This record gives sequence, C-alpha cells and structure tokens, in this order.
Amino acid sequence: MWKQLLSLTLLYASVIIGWIAYYNYQPKLLEAYNFTDLTLFLFVVQGIIMVITPMIAGRLGDRFRGKAGKRLPIISAGVSFAAMIFMATAFTLYTEPGPVFKWILPGLITLWLFSMALFTSPAISTIELFVPVKKLPTAMAMLTIVYGLLYSIEPIIVDIIDFLGAPLTFVAGGVAVFFSGFLMRKNTKIMVDVPKKTELAKSDYTYAFVLGIALGLATTLLFNMFPDWFEAKNFHLFGISGNGAVSVILAVVAILSLPLSKFTESRSIYFTILLSILASFAVVAGIYFTDNYALLVILILLFAMFYSMMSVSFLPLALTVIRDQHKVFGVGVFFAGFELPNGILEAILVAQGNF
Repeated sequence: MWKQLLSLTLLYASVIIGWIAYYNYQPKLLEAYNFTDLTLFLFVVQGIIMVITPMIAGRLGDRFRGKAGKRLPIISAGVSFAAMIFMATAFTLYTEPGPVFKWILPGLITLWLFSMALFTSPAISTIELFVPVKKLPTAMAMLTIVYGLLYSIEPIIVDIIDFLGAPLTFVAGGVAVFFSGFLMRKNTKIMVDVPKKTELAKSDYTYAFVLGIALGLATTLLFNMFPDWFEAKNFHLFGISGNGAVSVILAVVAILSLPLSKFTESRSIYFTILLSILASFAVVAGIYFTDNYALLVILILLFAMFYSMMSVSFLPLALTVIRDQHKVFGVGVFFAGFELPNGILEAILVAQGNF
C-alpha cells in the first residue's frame, strides 16, 4: 500500500526534523534563559520519557485496536498534542517571557518530548499493515533512507533552522507534524485494524527489547562517540572529520539500505540478525583501537553496511515474536530498548560536561 507507506514516511521525516530542531535549540534556549543548571535534569527526564512513553502509547494503541479496530486515535492525539506544543513554544519565544513566565519553557520542552514519543512508535507500528510480512525489510528501508539522508544533511538543516530563528522553527515544526499526521490519517482512515489469530502462545517482549537495545547501542555509538574518536585520531573521511564524517556514514547507510533489505528478505532473518550484531560491534572495536587510515576507512564502510542491515531487519524480526493483539505495545517495547542506551550515555556525558 504505497500511498499509506509514503504517508508514514513523510510523518517520520517530520519527526526527525523536529528532533534535529530540538537538539539544536535546547542548549541555546537553556543558556538564553539561564536554565543551564537544568540541563542534566532535562536529559534525565528526556531519557525516562523516551523509554517509558512508547510502552504507554503501545498499551493505549492496542486497547484502541481491541475496541474500535484502529490504532489511529492514539496517533492523532499525539500528533495534535505535539503540534500544539510546537505552537505554544513558538508563541512563548516570540513574546520573550519575563522572569516569571520563562519557567514555562522547561515545562513545554518536557511536554514536547512526551508528545513526540506518544505517537512515534504507534505510527511506525502501522508499517505491518501496509506490506506483506516478508516485505517488511523493504518497507523499513524506506524509513532508513529518510533517516540516513536527513541526518546526513543535518548541518544544512541546522543552518536553515538558525536562519529562521527559534519561533519560526517551532511554528514550521508544528505545521509539518500536523499536516503529515493529517495526511496519514486521511490515507488510512478507511482501514480497519483487526487483530488476527496467531500461533504464538505468548509475546516475547524480552527479545524485542534486546533487539531495540542492540540497534540503539549502535546508534548511540555512531552519533555520540564516533565524532570524538575521529577527532582524537585526526581522522578525515573523504576530507571531513568529526560530525561531518558521521554524516557521510549516514549517507552510505541510506544508499545501502534498499539493496541490503533485498538481501535480508532472501536469507534467514535470524542469520541476518546474528551476522549484523556480531559484525557491527566487532567493527566498532576495530574503529576504536586502530589508527591506520586505510583500515579505518574499510571498517567505517563495513559499519555502515552492517548498521544498515540492522536498521532494516531488527524491527521486522521484533514484530514476528509479538502476538497480533499486542503489536503496538511490542513496537513500543522495541523503541524503549532503542532509546535506553542513548538516554544513559547522554546523561553521563552531560554530568561530565562533555555533551
């Protein structure tokens, strides 16, 4: 169902751009309004919200499925809430709040985190409605392409965001989330999501959680550790170092995702999982310990390949071990695992003053 899948992809793109805007403006706003003492607190709260909220949203989504045959109400509520918080933040920044009302900002930031987490995992869980099970890696490749390309051009997006300024950025973010959510609702409102009978005796949430942790750990290392490692080694990938090198890696991930999804579909998915986990973390160890330029380039390209393989196969596998009646919650558990390593590491780095 290409129309529905493209609607989901567009919504996912608006979420990614929203996160880029958040990470760009959060430290600036905290400094501008003298809230730097709250940085660690907000990152801890962010980690807790991003781990717990997907599971709460999953429970609510499955409940709506059982009663109405649709999981869209929780998605629509989250999208509307996120758009409202975007607009409220824009209005607050535009009016330049004084000493009393400036305390609204930390509350808005927290609510924004909650609202974004509220609809993201239920929205992504709809992917299993739009494609046959055997084609899920190809569908995930579309999301991975969007993810890789947007983060690979993050410096350009940040320049645009800085040009627009905080109020206009949050207005644009609210409009983007609202209309992408509206488009998805329009294209899927006639679909009735009826849980099917399944041969699974019970859902394996632990397996889904561990898969999420594995992908989240690789992602956390890529975004938070690779730039410092490259700078320490004075390593330049195609003439670019630090965060720029990570952008190149993500562009390669986007390019490889579609062919690797086809490879995954033609092999045992369990073989793909085992290969990508073992190989990716072996490659990470090699990147950390070696200083040889040629070897580093080879290892980085291998990491991009195995990370892309993880991105297109882990969620489809998680869906296969979850009963149909619990699909949305299962996806929430997967994303809770995905967010856990990032939440822990970011809190540690902030506490050490290195973030």
